[in-house]
Amino acid sequence: MSKNSKLNVLGVMTGTSMDGVDISLINTNGTDFVKIICEKSYKFDKNYQNTINNLILNKPKNNNKIKEYFLKKDDFVTDILEKKIILFLKQKKINKKNIDLISISGQTVYHDPSNKISIQLGNGKKIAKNLKVKTISNLRDNDIKNGGQGAPIGSYYHKFLIQKFKEKAIIVNLGGIANFSTVVSRTLLSSDIGPANCLSDDLCNYFFKKKFDNDGNFARRGKIDNKLIEKFEKDELIEKTVPNHIIFKDKLKFRPGMSEEFNKINTQLLSLKNNFKKTYIGMGYYNTITPSVILRNILENPGWYTAYTPYQPEVSQGRLEMLMNFQQMIIDLTGMDIANASLLDESTAAAEAMMMAFKIKKSAKFTFCVQNKCHPQTLSVLKTRAKPLGIKIIFDNPDDDTFGCLIQNPDTYGEIANLNDLININKSHDALSIIAADIMSLVVMKSPKDFGADIVVGSTQRFGVPMGLGGPHAAYFATLDEYKRMIPGRLIGVSVDRTNKRSYRMALQTREQHIRREKATSNICTAQALLAIISASYAIYHGPTRLKNIAEDIHYKSRYLKKSLEILNFEVKSKNYFDTLLIKDTKSKYWVNKSIDNGINFRFVNDDHFSISLDETTSLQDVDNLIKFFNENNNEIYAEEIESKIEDSIFKSDLDRKDKILTHPVFNIYHSETEMMRYLKKLENKDVALNRSMIPLGSCTMKLNAASEMLPITLPGFSNAHPFLEPHQREGYNEMMSELISMLKDITGFDAVSLQPNAGAQGEFAGLLAIQKYHEKNSDTKRNICIIPKSAHGTNPASAQMCGMDILIVNCDDKGNVDLTHLDKKIEEAGDRLSALMITYPSTHGVFEESIVEICKKIHDAGGQVYLDGANYNAMVGVAKPGKFGPDVCHMNLHKTFCIPHGGGGPGVGAIGLKKHLADFAPGHPIFKNEIGLTNQEAVSAAPWGSASILPISYSYISMMGDDGLKLATQVAILNANYIKERLKNYYPILYTGKNNMVAHEFIIDIRPFKQELNISDEDIAKRLIDYGFHAPTMSFPVPGTLMIEPTESESKEELDRFCEAMISIHNEITMIRDGKFDKVDNPIKNAPHTIEEVSSDNWDHKYTRKEAAYPHAYLINNKYWSPVSRIDNVYGDRNLFCVCPPIDEYEEDKTG
Repeated sequence: MSKNSKLNVLGVMTGTSMDGVDISLINTNGTDFVKIICEKSYKFDKNYQNTINNLILNKPKNNNKIKEYFLKKDDFVTDILEKKIILFLKQKKINKKNIDLISISGQTVYHDPSNKISIQLGNGKKIAKNLKVKTISNLRDNDIKNGGQGAPIGSYYHKFLIQKFKEKAIIVNLGGIANFSTVVSRTLLSSDIGPANCLSDDLCNYFFKKKFDNDGNFARRGKIDNKLIEKFEKDELIEKTVPNHIIFKDKLKFRPGMSEEFNKINTQLLSLKNNFKKTYIGMGYYNTITPSVILRNILENPGWYTAYTPYQPEVSQGRLEMLMNFQQMIIDLTGMDIANASLLDESTAAAEAMMMAFKIKKSAKFTFCVQNKCHPQTLSVLKTRAKPLGIKIIFDNPDDDTFGCLIQNPDTYGEIANLNDLININKSHDALSIIAADIMSLVVMKSPKDFGADIVVGSTQRFGVPMGLGGPHAAYFATLDEYKRMIPGRLIGVSVDRTNKRSYRMALQTREQHIRREKATSNICTAQALLAIISASYAIYHGPTRLKNIAEDIHYKSRYLKKSLEILNFEVKSKNYFDTLLIKDTKSKYWVNKSIDNGINFRFVNDDHFSISLDETTSLQDVDNLIKFFNENNNEIYAEEIESKIEDSIFKSDLDRKDKILTHPVFNIYHSETEMMRYLKKLENKDVALNRSMIPLGSCTMKLNAASEMLPITLPGFSNAHPFLEPHQREGYNEMMSELISMLKDITGFDAVSLQPNAGAQGEFAGLLAIQKYHEKNSDTKRNICIIPKSAHGTNPASAQMCGMDILIVNCDDKGNVDLTHLDKKIEEAGDRLSALMITYPSTHGVFEESIVEICKKIHDAGGQVYLDGANYNAMVGVAKPGKFGPDVCHMNLHKTFCIPHGGGGPGVGAIGLKKHLADFAPGHPIFKNEIGLTNQEAVSAAPWGSASILPISYSYISMMGDDGLKLATQVAILNANYIKERLKNYYPILYTGKNNMVAHEFIIDIRPFKQELNISDEDIAKRLIDYGFHAPTMSFPVPGTLMIEPTESESKEELDRFCEAMISIHNEITMIRDGKFDKVDNPIKNAPHTIEEVSSDNWDHKYTRKEAAYPHAYLINNKYWSPVSRIDNVYGDRNLFCVCPPIDEYEEDKTG
């Protein structure tokens, strides 16, 4: 045919595989033009596969009879291929008259080029006769007869090479025999070069810098290299899913992945580089003893640390009970009416208290007073939070414009404040009193409530939570009953379930950022659940008597040390103190430097003062060593003399705590390790965590937190480090954090990284604050508008509001993307006041927006900055770098993407990446500046590096995964999501998809049609999944009435299938309701979950069987999770708010029952 003439050719390809047939219609001139018109693959059924497989297995050994043997099934294959061709023409609406040629590469059943035999089944003549279209077939056999190796396409691409490429080109055809063809200066060289697998290793090493067939093992065995195939398939998956213009084509720049054993040794060595013995710095951080029963059964137990936030209370009763115990502990110790379930740290809690007081006073006053010497880190965070909202911080005495006052008690130097006088002054100015109280001192000191406090905050770190260079720790927040609906963070309350059984749940979840969004004064959407649970367990294990002994022992040793120092002629300024002594001495710097040299750091205050803080780990030997440390003249000093002169405890005066604390039975039963261990195990068994099943929560990334990643956090060099150690004393931390920052910069493409934010929402605040400070530097002070998509998480507008921004909401289109036309309108509306756009990428709808680069350009052209919410970053690691395609700042949830466990609702790390022009505006700290990601700015959290002790988890994850492993994790996360989507799409509508009908690492199924037709809601399906042993996907976010599913890369195909089978089974139950086989009201879905008490009771009043209720699928027979409660009544819980441990009689019934 001539070059200008073109034919429509129908290609039919089966080849050696038995899985199916590929059919495509192309238009070609036979030389250098090929256009694919349409294509489709059809699977062969089991009968076809078994027939061909048995045919091949039973072939005769005599080559003379082999062709006759195979051709017996030629008509069988021909008929099937003809039917597939007819089906293709019908589905694609193609008239066979428009087809010029059919080319069939039929079913290859025998291939032996050395003996010039190749047999393909599929009779082209018969198909040509029946369809009346010219057909060619038996291509392999004809190629061999003409001297080839059975690769007939070779002659075509040889011709194509000569015509298309003028200089150099190479094509390698990796069939059974590899054909190597090259054009060099229009000269064609071509030859068969042996078994194709022999090439795989060299090719993969060239393209991917990794060997796939060491020593040719695959080639010698004649096997397929599946790793090589997977590599190509997953790269193709990414190209089908992610916008091509943002795909990162190169490799990451750090080393290949470590082995688990090597990482273990490496982190141990890093831990040993943190060189200190025992610290006496204080400042809100203390050495503590974590009881082994708590360390082993909570902190090191995946049943506790891999659980998610208890949004599904039925599968969270164990940790909800522990968080209720935490609240009861705080209520008892502070004397207040109500307490929340923890906050990020004491400084954040103080800032939240300031904001709550600001709101209580209707934002009519704008002055906040710090009445005594508070911790410097708290003052820094207060300044950070106050400035954007125009709040002025003053000191010592309130004025008539003051809405609230903070009193640190004891103050940062250990002196106990005269709360009566200070609080009376505050009341005279109509200002609220906020007390930042040391929790251990509250065991023996009169409660803040008795002094008239309005809000009490503090840290529970010294209740068994390691210092860990400053975090993570659990702060507490307590207040009066009248302010309960303004309390920030999470609040655990008591409700009842469907059977009227007492149960726990998170109360008042429709406040602040959940519904107020851009009007919120707090973006807190998390807690420090795991740490709160540890501190509550500490109080439960010790009980009130042992706790009092610990507190009194600390105070006694402080008094003993004070008297010893006075005998040695030191001037101790402390009068009313609990555990900290302020010492006046002109040699202050000398004593502090000497303490550092000895690895027992004191706190340097100024040239004339230093301080020493004792704690529960301080032994009498430690006190004796301190006395020897100061007794440089070797003066004689005797214990008897000290004891005879020691001053009385101040807690025998008006400060003495006279009311009983921790009287609830939970604090008075579990004081032996046996009882405590069993109590913790009982609670653990009530919950669903990752050690039980997959947790498919969209936008939450509940991936494996590998045991090898968790090991470093309890190494003493990491766990016992005080946050204010000297730099040379924390070289291991320095090295680890510096390398982690370098890794994150490479992964994200940003120029700087801050590790300080303790949570994603705090990262949002820090990033937006950097943007505002950047505008201020450029004198663009009027830029205060933030544009946010309607689908954004509620923390986004709340964080923007906290930065003093006004919010404009932009709509999304029907594909789930930002509506570009509406965005243009909002940019125009903002004008020169535009500060930033906040955008989640991939979107909260589970798709990669093709227009992300265009969106960023629109914002930049208008003078704004782009903040990328990195909640969904698990779909981009190793694939795309946000720092390279538009965003200026981004937070990364290390507790999602980089494997820090969620801990049942905290801890987390919201590290932020920043472009160079924003780097100077990242968070700083008053103690350390311009060091390892810190700047000269004020802090956003209490510790310089936030939750530093859990950073080794992310460090270990990245180190062990290496560059290839990180990309593979992303590929598998996307693969798993698309696999589930494909399995479920015929049962549940998929709300949004991206290009090629693909989703990112998560997707949304629409439950609203079931709600409209049968009153089956997303909540109904979520609760029914509990009966199948699964935690529910994310409910009604970002679209009400939907479920968002994210499987992560951690789950096997078996677990994915188990989840899909559960979802399909629930759909079948919905069908039974539609068909009238199940009642519309009394059915397994509406009544889910079912408890063992209900299923095993003598009475069964439902219109379905017990088996249908409890064992709806066969896999449950050998592995059944029983929900401890039935469906919980949320409305009852909020209307009858009860946030303390249940009454004693109910507790006793529960314990004995």
